[in-house]
Amino acid sequence: MRFILLLGLVSLSGDIAYEGARAVAGPYLAILGASAISVGLAAGLGEFAAYALRLGSGYMADRTGRYWAFAIAGYGMILSIPLLALAGSWQLAVALLILERLGKALRSPARDTILSYAARSVGRGWGFGIHEALDQVGAILGPLLMFAALSLGIGYRGGFAMLLAPAASALAILLAARAEVPSPSALEAGVAGSHPAGGLPKAFWLYALFTSLSAGGLLSFQLISYHLKVRSMVPESQIPILYAIAMGIDALVALAAGRAYDRVGLASLIAVPLLTIPIAPLALSHGLGPLLAAAIWGAAMGLHETTMRAAIADLTPAERRGSAYGIFNSAYGLSLLFGGAIMGWLYELSPAALAPFAIFMEAASMPALLLAKRAALGASRRPGQRY
Repeated sequence: MRFILLLGLVSLSGDIAYEGARAVAGPYLAILGASAISVGLAAGLGEFAAYALRLGSGYMADRTGRYWAFAIAGYGMILSIPLLALAGSWQLAVALLILERLGKALRSPARDTILSYAARSVGRGWGFGIHEALDQVGAILGPLLMFAALSLGIGYRGGFAMLLAPAASALAILLAARAEVPSPSALEAGVAGSHPAGGLPKAFWLYALFTSLSAGGLLSFQLISYHLKVRSMVPESQIPILYAIAMGIDALVALAAGRAYDRVGLASLIAVPLLTIPIAPLALSHGLGPLLAAAIWGAAMGLHETTMRAAIADLTPAERRGSAYGIFNSAYGLSLLFGGAIMGWLYELSPAALAPFAIFMEAASMPALLLAKRAALGASRRPGQRY
């Protein structure tokens, strides 16, 4: 548990840096001259880079066994975020944001594999839930830091410069975690496997299909914040506050979702498409609509970042886990890329078209989840795990 908490503190510090930047990325890009379709495409491309390249990094982490090296290199690339203070064009700002996402592609399969070893003894849903909750504390503090920068007149550039301290702290704590447990696979050594060695099971592929379809219908916060900025629906300085609220809800939902997953397994994930459907129409409405959209978006992300990750460890053999995380996240990222681009294009044509698109994608994802659950029930599994 101490090791899980250390990894959580790494993510907490890293999230202060990159979630602080993401909270204001839409308005900042708009100020630098980007269009709505550019923002939507940039958000999708960034997430695609963060997920698709995990295919290679996860495979190489498994092949070399150097999980720590991949994690350290990836967290080091968060240092690109403070450089946004020097960006003179929206193209350069997008490049720096994508560079950080490339770092996420390097670190995430390795970190999640390391975390899965530690979480085996405490319940994978609970272990990933604790990690995600700490992660989201950083995701709250980062936007609040940017809110303070905007409110005090320091501006976007001053706020980005302030993010250097948490970015460097993430790397320092990660090195401390490595010193604590230099060989994380030993935490699961001697535990009977729930899957035979070799290829990835059918349930995994169906599960990856479900998450990809569901993610494709999820409206990005960058596009939500862009809409709020260009339509002047809320004061500009309050946009980071909305993001902080979403991240706080994410943290609370992560803990509850982790416990629910440990009790009922994949069935708990039916909440993902049900939560995603109302986000687009609420985000584009008036009054309390954007606030409710941000809150529901945060709840959906709590499920995405907790149970979706925990399930991979239960669906795959330990020796293929890094590769499984890489494949899973590559498909997920590809869906975010196309979903982000399509939603940006639909927004330019008619914002009202976003809701039907989200409904279609979420409805399409549900049969894949049911098939994945059925396949998991028919496969060999860890005693006591209920799908």
